[in-house]
Amino acid sequence: MAAAGGRLLPRSAAAGLAGLAAAAAARPALPGRCFSSSSCRISSDGKPAKFQPPPKPVIIDRQKQREERRFLSPEFIPPRGRTDPLKFYIERKDMIQRRKVFNIPEFYVGSVLAVTTADPYASEKANRFVGICIQRGGKGLGATFVLRNVLEGQGVEIRYELYSPRVQAIEVLKLEKRLDDNLMYLRDALPEYSTFDVNMKPVSHLDHEEIPVNKLQVRMKPKPWSKRWERPKYDIKGIKFELPEKKMKEAQKWSQPWLEFDMLREYDTSKIEAKIWKEVTEELKK
Repeated sequence: MAAAGGRLLPRSAAAGLAGLAAAAAARPALPGRCFSSSSCRISSDGKPAKFQPPPKPVIIDRQKQREERRFLSPEFIPPRGRTDPLKFYIERKDMIQRRKVFNIPEFYVGSVLAVTTADPYASEKANRFVGICIQRGGKGLGATFVLRNVLEGQGVEIRYELYSPRVQAIEVLKLEKRLDDNLMYLRDALPEYSTFDVNMKPVSHLDHEEIPVNKLQVRMKPKPWSKRWERPKYDIKGIKFELPEKKMKEAQKWSQPWLEFDMLREYDTSKIEAKIWKEVTEELKK
């Protein structure tokens, strides 16, 4: 009798188990069958490869991404022909102080805004206007932006001073860009492209996301227009021109291809932006 697993077995059964064990040991290993991922790695010389640990997980810091995607409002960049840098430096100090007590959000031409201003003649002593930003202009404390909306079939435009004390709130309802940096041609476009609900709800946008670009091409009213938008000097990309081919060829006669090679027309503001960005961020943290 032999003991196996704590139980007594006859000699014939014990001899059978011993034979099965010997046959399993003598049987060659089947190729292609692995019971662990590490034993399956075999090098070209037939030896098992060295163990390689799995790659470390990539941790994305959203806060760092938000800090890297910086936005410097265009009114901080002084004009090219400035003659008195001290004037813009003093104005920049006042602009920073204003931003410490009043929230001026990030917005672009093409964004939909709601601006609340103090109005002594209004019933609630305040007036709220919703519209699309069609233009940004001015430098320093003289920065302005224009909102446009169609109310009761009539186009209404209001120009606001960005740092005016009468402005009580600026709310971004839809943050986006357009194909052009100036949307004044919406005056000559169909009213549907400038019509927005005065009770429009804000569209959510995460801080670390890229600013979406609306590639919409508007359709224009029949001529006459306020300007000849088809001419190359305006370089309009957001209009779906439906003019005859003859008119488009005539407009190309006004092109100035040599301006593309005029290096003096370029205004490189990268160094100025980096310097001003550092100054603004340090002052706002105080």
